[in-house]
Amino acid sequence: MAEFFAMGGYGFHVWTCWGLSGILLGGLGIARERRLRRTAKLAKQHDERAKREEPNP
Repeated sequence: MAEFFAMGGYGFHVWTCWGLSGILLGGLGIARERRLRRTAKLAKQHDERAKREEPNP
C-alpha cells in the first residue's frame, strides 16, 4: 500500500496535484451555487419592482 501512495517517488507531486484539483473543483462548485442564488435573488427583486411600477389600467 505504501508503494501505491509513493508512486515510484512521484507520490508527493501526484497527490498534491490531486488535492489542488479537488480544492479548485470544489471552489468552482461553491462559486457556481453562490452565483445562481444571487441571480435568482436579483431576478426576484426585478420582478417585484416591475410589478410595483406596472401602471394600473
